[in-house]
Amino acid sequence: MPNAKNESHAQQTSQPSPPASELNQAQRRAVSELLRVSPVADDLARRFREAGHSLALVGGSVRDALLGRLGNDLDFTTDARPEDVLKIVKPWADTVWEVGIAFGTVGCLKHSRGSDGTRSYQIEITTYRSEAYDRTSRKPEVSYGDSIEEDLVRRDFTVNAMAVALPEKEFVDPHGGLQDLAARVLRTPGAPEDSFSDDPLRMLRAARFAAQLDFEVAPDVVAAMTAMADRIGIVSAERVRDELNKLVLAARPRKGLKLLVDTGLADHFLPELPALRLERDEHHRHKDVYEHSLTVLDQAIALEEGEPDLVLRLAALLHDIGKPRTRRFESDGRVSFHHHEVVGAKMTKSRMTKLKYSNELVKDVSRLVELHLRFHGYGTGEWTDAAVRRYVRDAGPLLDRLHKLTRSDCTTRNKRKANALSGAYDGLEERIARLQEQEELDSIRPDLDGNEIMEILGVGPGPVVGKAYKHLLELRLENGPMERDGAVAALKEWWTAQEASTG
Repeated sequence: MPNAKNESHAQQTSQPSPPASELNQAQRRAVSELLRVSPVADDLARRFREAGHSLALVGGSVRDALLGRLGNDLDFTTDARPEDVLKIVKPWADTVWEVGIAFGTVGCLKHSRGSDGTRSYQIEITTYRSEAYDRTSRKPEVSYGDSIEEDLVRRDFTVNAMAVALPEKEFVDPHGGLQDLAARVLRTPGAPEDSFSDDPLRMLRAARFAAQLDFEVAPDVVAAMTAMADRIGIVSAERVRDELNKLVLAARPRKGLKLLVDTGLADHFLPELPALRLERDEHHRHKDVYEHSLTVLDQAIALEEGEPDLVLRLAALLHDIGKPRTRRFESDGRVSFHHHEVVGAKMTKSRMTKLKYSNELVKDVSRLVELHLRFHGYGTGEWTDAAVRRYVRDAGPLLDRLHKLTRSDCTTRNKRKANALSGAYDGLEERIARLQEQEELDSIRPDLDGNEIMEILGVGPGPVVGKAYKHLLELRLENGPMERDGAVAALKEWWTAQEASTG
């Protein structure tokens, strides 16, 4: 990249410097990526220059360009104040939003037509700034800076503290981010204690980037995370939740989760996870429940189809969190965890509610935790068709996820046992498919609806209709579909019994 300025590290690296060929290759990738977006980036930069301001691509956009994976979300930094940024971008962008303007950020959407069609770029432009937390505040105090170097030093990690000044495409790297990127290591531009004091959420971001990028976290950064873990308590639950989601949805969440547990960060917002470390799984004595849960998460990810599934991944991670509270040492030496799925579902609901998850997500994840053991009563296929119908009915729209979670929950090293469990679940899925084809199991409901029940019994709306509906649903689950005449007869028989019992 032309005019590269790659100054020495702010901190000495304990790892050998990557060879020059790797650095040159990274820069070539960045040039290729920047050429793709240059019609938009250069056009915007010229407009800033004409207005007397500078503009640079910055942070994650530069990092991703160097990794050869720059998307259509572009981050820029500028010496222009937010009100000046608005004046420049409003005539140029297709859409402008000001939701982050209090923190110096203006967002916009720009459509660009090229030989390969129209691309849409989501752009954020942030004024040079420095921000810090008051020791007791959850919101950053923002002050604006006057130089790009001042802006870069306040960023979280060196790999995110690089910039490309536009339109010249001059590479700015005062903290050795390019070398750290090639070495796949996460460091802070200054002392990690100062960085994490400014914004404690950066400790979670370290774990998230480790999971997303498969990077190692520098020892001094890990030490600061461990020493300052309780500082995460000043960050809002919503920000912690959003960062946790990004970590869980990453390519290698195990790596980030282990870092959260090892540093003690998880103790402050997800204590149920480290609590699993001391427990022994009753089926797999060679693993504790903590390692078992991380393995279940890995196996659930391997079964995903398409985009990462947050509901499935959270359920896999949390499915056994009820075990510590239900552990019992039996007289024969065994360890039992009776009803840990029920207790775990309640714990899941409580923890996710504290982290401000949506009601729908809380409901789905806790339901999967509650149902994850149901299959173990199946044995070698002893369930009746009625039991299979109830399994489908109870899972509802979560059935496909329950299939994946149940299969992932087998982490035994005993191949014979693993094959037997897999075969048994194959059999259950085949029975479900067969019944679904015959009976439309996905929409199990009584053979008579509420209006028909009221008409046949000659009653109006009220509790009796609900009771009758529930009775017919049980008959439907037990016996399968009935002809209308049979359903009417069964309803009248139930009604006669009800009248007799009430005198």
